Amino acid sequence: MDCQFIVWLMASLLATSPAFAQADPPSYDVPLGIALESYAYPYEVKMLPLENEGHPVRMAFMDVAPTGNANGRTALLMHGKNFVSDYWKSVIEALAKAGYRVVVPDQIGFGKSSKPEMRYSLDLLAGNTIKLLDSLGIDKIVLIGNSMGGTLAIRFASLYPSRVMHLVLENPIGLEDYHLAIPPQGTDALTRIEMAQTPESYRKFMQGYFARWRPEFEKYVEPVIRVRMSAEYPRYAKVSALTYQMVYDQSVRYDLPLIKMPTLWLIGQLDRTVFGRRFAPPESIKSMGNFPALGQEAASALPGARLIEFDELGHVAHLEAPDRFNAAVLGFLK
Repeated sequence: MDCQFIVWLMASLLATSPAFAQADPPSYDVPLGIALESYAYPYEVKMLPLENEGHPVRMAFMDVAPTGNANGRTALLMHGKNFVSDYWKSVIEALAKAGYRVVVPDQIGFGKSSKPEMRYSLDLLAGNTIKLLDSLGIDKIVLIGNSMGGTLAIRFASLYPSRVMHLVLENPIGLEDYHLAIPPQGTDALTRIEMAQTPESYRKFMQGYFARWRPEFEKYVEPVIRVRMSAEYPRYAKVSALTYQMVYDQSVRYDLPLIKMPTLWLIGQLDRTVFGRRFAPPESIKSMGNFPALGQEAASALPGARLIEFDELGHVAHLEAPDRFNAAVLGFLK
């Protein structure tokens, strides 16, 4: 038998074997503090001192100057519940190159920002964001939000419509009233569930956001796995439970009639995210999480809104297909 054929055959068998195709995920042995102190962000992180519910807190944010010809406009990006603002890196780069100043905060309770044990609300986070913009001397913004960040963006735009020039929503949660199908959970019970999380269970949970998992997405699993090794993890778990209650209690489907500015909906067609899915019988949520239908319904409720449907993408299209996502956003803003 031809030696070259044998080499090709062995290489093919190795390449298609499960062990070769799916390398073991990395293990981590260095704990990470609750404020992600040693976790690198793509740009300099600054802090805004605030007071929330009697707690002195610090709001972390990146403020990125245009790298292309400045157009005098500012874009503000809002992150999801299970991501921190570093996952916007490719979007920041594209907007800065197009001439935008880009402001990217970690909301209080997330990322590098303070994590007080308090009652969280969308109105509170929106108010913090206004204080951030005022401190930077920014009046009007292009507002972009993903997942929970999309939920917050809708609430922000309904509360402060004069501050938002354009609104971009990437698979926002909160378009359904979760009370209708998902029973309420106590904060202590939610905290215990969070404390019981393992690296394997958390990685599997995060993989559900993607239509196709790729090794580079491990970066977005790392922070929580490493914080879990820290003595501060119990407080992290408690704050995660408190922010769960915020999203569960505050649907924004009723805010949509208040949205008047030009709006772009970017919807991954394979997304079936149901917030709190684990707490409901499968039959009761069978019709929920249908983002193709939710996107069409929400876009049709806003006069003049534009809908772009991303086939074969999931909950975070800007990570799965950054070029397509960025082209869609910049095309809309033009």
